[in-house]
Amino acid sequence: MRIPYDKDDMKQALDTLKSGGIILYPTDTIWGLGCDATNPEAVEMIFALKGRDKGKSMIVLLGNDYQLEGYVQEVPEVAYQLIEVADRPLTIIYQKAKNLAPNVVAEDGSIGIRVVRHPFCEELIQRFRKPIVSTSANLSGEPSAQNFVEISEEIKDGVDYIVQYGQSDLSKHQASTIMKIDGSGKFEFIRK
Repeated sequence: MRIPYDKDDMKQALDTLKSGGIILYPTDTIWGLGCDATNPEAVEMIFALKGRDKGKSMIVLLGNDYQLEGYVQEVPEVAYQLIEVADRPLTIIYQKAKNLAPNVVAEDGSIGIRVVRHPFCEELIQRFRKPIVSTSANLSGEPSAQNFVEISEEIKDGVDYIVQYGQSDLSKHQASTIMKIDGSGKFEFIRK
């Protein structure tokens, strides 16, 4: 059963993304900093807020696996199978990203993408019709916040909109499993 979200909350998050701003939002893993993954200026603002090295790439979220081919040149068939059978959130690093902001893509041209399973995120991405950056809501080098109350005031003060949905969920959340997949379909675990 889906937990209902406030329509104004969704509209504010959507308007912020459309205007090139940064949102602080819940995902199917930990709380994240997000922006339009096709907007290099917005991506740059997240790097600045986190104090993150620009050589470290960020991941992007999609609302469903049908969107993959719009952002990856070649999606191996095994990727769809892995997404379908994953019993917890799964980020897959694909070779040859396309149609994304250059500064969200790794130096080798790869991109980490997670098909999100979270009611607010899925709806937000579906309405936005573009991928959203997702990076942990913490300063670079600090531990990732496992729920909303653990997020630093510096991060909260640095975003354009804080999503209301999910703030009262105090359970501890974990980052996703990360796998890397090559064009032939061979894959390896980066983080379990």
